Amino acid sequence: MLGWTLVLVLGWFLVSQPTAVLGATVVNVTPGAGTLAQAQSQAVEGAALQLQNGVYEGRVVVDKPLTIRGVDGAIIRGDGKGSVITIDAPDVVLSGVTITGSGLSLETMDAGVLVTEEGDRALIEDSRLLDNLIGVNLKGADDVVIRSNEIIGRQDLRPNERGNGVHLWNAPGSVVEDNDFRFGRDGIFVNTSKKNVFRGNRFEKLRFAVHYMYTDQSEVSGNMSIGNHIGYALMYSNRLSVHDNVSIDDRDHGIMLNYANYSEITGNVVERGGEKCVFIYNANRNRFEKNRFEGCPIGVHFTGGSERNDFTGNAFIGNETQVKYVGTRWLDWSVDDRGNYWSDHAAFDLDGDGIADSAYRPNDMVDQVLWTHPLAKLLINSPAVQLLRWVQTQFPALYPGGVIDTFPLMVSPDRAAIALAGAS
Repeated sequence: MLGWTLVLVLGWFLVSQPTAVLGATVVNVTPGAGTLAQAQSQAVEGAALQLQNGVYEGRVVVDKPLTIRGVDGAIIRGDGKGSVITIDAPDVVLSGVTITGSGLSLETMDAGVLVTEEGDRALIEDSRLLDNLIGVNLKGADDVVIRSNEIIGRQDLRPNERGNGVHLWNAPGSVVEDNDFRFGRDGIFVNTSKKNVFRGNRFEKLRFAVHYMYTDQSEVSGNMSIGNHIGYALMYSNRLSVHDNVSIDDRDHGIMLNYANYSEITGNVVERGGEKCVFIYNANRNRFEKNRFEGCPIGVHFTGGSERNDFTGNAFIGNETQVKYVGTRWLDWSVDDRGNYWSDHAAFDLDGDGIADSAYRPNDMVDQVLWTHPLAKLLINSPAVQLLRWVQTQFPALYPGGVIDTFPLMVSPDRAAIALAGAS
């Protein structure tokens, strides 16, 4: 009997205290002007602030480890100046809220959420960041996770006046995943960082989907870029893993490498790029494998100054010009007796090993002339030009140098994989 009495008393005591979840005190915060800032200042470290349906007016500085979690319809609205929420303490969680109303100063980089160098391990998830200059600005914080958010920038500003969806500076170890980006300048812009992961995001109506500057040892994977100017702009960065991304209808380039080195670009799909599926400028020692480049005016524009890049197992399908390379050196795009698939390569495979019996040369002397003197296109169908192209096929020594695939594939790698799976 005494045991049951103790149980009842203990139960009454727990119910009468503030709610605790996993040891964290839960504080219900009512909507209104300044109520969230006041609750934050009064809360103990580790508390969870539960926001109800309604609008929470005013800017907030979170200076202690807290969880701020909202129900559907919880809106934190700034006053149009500075950043709406500033996270200035480690281990802060921000979840399930709509954040809007930042300032519009690019000089001070106003944001929906600003994470300072004190905000290590912040988690921002399942939230909507609407009509802010910058969605989330990471400024020196480590190991931040930005996950499953909708980040929509200002549509009333010109693209160059807008901020980025997520802006990272010196934020090593941070992860941006499964977010939906629209209407900013760049979806994700990262500068002077390392060991970042950007995966599973969707980007639309932006300048660049992902923009890398001076960021090493990082991963870009499983993202989708649709209708942006450039899908994945990788600049001045080393040892990147760029795999399983998709670029569809991006207006300039699907993938751009500019001074990007020692990187793996594998399993990506670029379709219907407005200018080039891939643009490579002064990028060295990269490996392109099992990518699919389809339906672009130029499949790969490869410029001088790029050395020791490997191409193997890629599919070049239906590009108007498969490769544009202006140079006198021969570049063999095959590795370990395995090259790439070229949809316009008319060849035989008499021994049935899946490798064409003749090498593939995407460019000839006529292409070199056309790139140097565009008006020469007027003569493209003349008998003299057709004769020159035929003579080159009979006497390969006349070719001016450029890309050659000595072991071109007879079947597109993706189709080969499907056939292999069906056979097993």
